[in-house]
Amino acid sequence: MQSEYLTPEHLSGFENYKYSSIDTSPLSVYVMHPFWDRVVQYCPRWVAPNVLTFVGFLFTAGACLLLSVYDYQFYANSTDHLEYPPIPRWVYLATAISIFVAYTLDGIDGKQARRTSTSGPLGELFDHGLDSWTAVLIPVCLYSVFGRTDFSVPPIRYYYICWNVFLTFYLSHWEKYNTGVLYLPWGYDLSMLGTTGVFLITFFLGHEWWKFNVYNNFSTGHLLEVLFYVSSLFTSLPVVIWNIYLSYKNKTGKMRSFTEANRPLVPLIVLILVCGLWVYNSPSDIISRDPRAFILFSGTVFSNICCRLIVSQMSGVRCDVWNWLLGPSLLSVGLAILLPSQNLELILLYSLWALSTASHVHYGTTVVKQMCKHFHISCFRIKQATHHKE
Repeated sequence: MQSEYLTPEHLSGFENYKYSSIDTSPLSVYVMHPFWDRVVQYCPRWVAPNVLTFVGFLFTAGACLLLSVYDYQFYANSTDHLEYPPIPRWVYLATAISIFVAYTLDGIDGKQARRTSTSGPLGELFDHGLDSWTAVLIPVCLYSVFGRTDFSVPPIRYYYICWNVFLTFYLSHWEKYNTGVLYLPWGYDLSMLGTTGVFLITFFLGHEWWKFNVYNNFSTGHLLEVLFYVSSLFTSLPVVIWNIYLSYKNKTGKMRSFTEANRPLVPLIVLILVCGLWVYNSPSDIISRDPRAFILFSGTVFSNICCRLIVSQMSGVRCDVWNWLLGPSLLSVGLAILLPSQNLELILLYSLWALSTASHVHYGTTVVKQMCKHFHISCFRIKQATHHKE
């Protein structure tokens, strides 16, 4: 892995970067922002905004780790797998609190940056980069509430749900890559509050409360599945396409050619194809054998691809058409299919998960260090006297 990822062209582009976003969600504008405006007043001015961002991410990661300990295979809440003990009630409460705290910190970090006059490209990149990894952690947490058997959906269908979340997140940044404006999706606030609510209900009423059919054989798990797809169909994809269309019509966007505008989609499509090839040709049904590892591996590679897109759109540099993690992934899929072995397939999956995680952490920390060095700032500390804003 290379020691530096940002070129002089990237760093020069960051110097000229100006943040532009539009948030039209009534829930965000009229409820959450007034709440965050109050909360941020209790935050000491010496606390760096990136500390809030990172602590929020750690809360989400901690919730995912906690549920992994008590329900690694997503069988804890299944009535036909009694060999797996149920998840203790307090775990649901801890997860609800963790997700809401993370959501709140994500909402106030930008406000803290403006309070302390430390707004800048590093904060936005740090925020959105960690959000792209959170996009896999929260769905993984939510699957433990419903489980993978009765009144729910099998791992392969939940994997589709996770990809629905990935695509919703990625398309917002692809939209910004072409329009120059980040249109914040309505579904984000609803999903964060909804997820918090689901865990709170489960804490008070138990996971058994969700075990019923809404209509005929249409269960609560199926309803969750439909809600995920409907939210994307009506609040994400059409809006993204419309905003990009308007940017070309009104000549307000980047006005890239068709090929250049769609260039960021190439590595994402390749990842979808590679993962799909593995899932549908797996000798040992890998998605059912270890859904947690497979989803987290996919989400980590997705996050790395997304982070590189964010770097490109913020710096104004041409987006990468290939991610190096796709090479080992494709090789592993080939080995798994051509040399069918249950043990080998799991070893390949765990190796890819470890490789992608290590690579992603290395990429993120290196990029942050490069930006801090270039702008003469500290990521987690507010300098008292500086000529550059964070």
